Amino acid sequence: MVGAGDGETIVLGTTRMRVLEDGSHTGHRLAIAESVLAPHTQGPPQHRHARHDEGFYILSGTVRFTVGDEEHDATTGTLVMVPPGTPHTFANLTDRPAVMLSTFTPDLYVQYFRDLQEVLAAGRTLTPQAGIDAMSRYATEPATDLP
Repeated sequence: MVGAGDGETIVLGTTRMRVLEDGSHTGHRLAIAESVLAPHTQGPPQHRHARHDEGFYILSGTVRFTVGDEEHDATTGTLVMVPPGTPHTFANLTDRPAVMLSTFTPDLYVQYFRDLQEVLAAGRTLTPQAGIDAMSRYATEPATDLP
């Protein structure tokens, strides 16, 4: 059980993530995180996961999802599922915070966020290449064939 103020907190720029389940209680089959995207927060470059599904349930606000060359505005109550191999990214383009619940099956990708936080905690700059290097450790690659 994870209480309202509990869970591991990961801060990456203007995004605050609370890891509710890192996979350690699910045999590494499922991880769950709550993310708060500040207004005007750009997400990662479009990328593809080779080995895990990623789900996003919008708890509040509006999140712009780009899937390949299609854009979708997901509002409160919307579920977005991204299967392996699907290029995607997201952003909060509005003037209000957006909150989403994310799932990772299996839990593989939670460590990616921890790795990025370690780069920042060490006082290093989170460059695009540092993000790509971290992605590659978790069966993920940039979708360089897309804008």
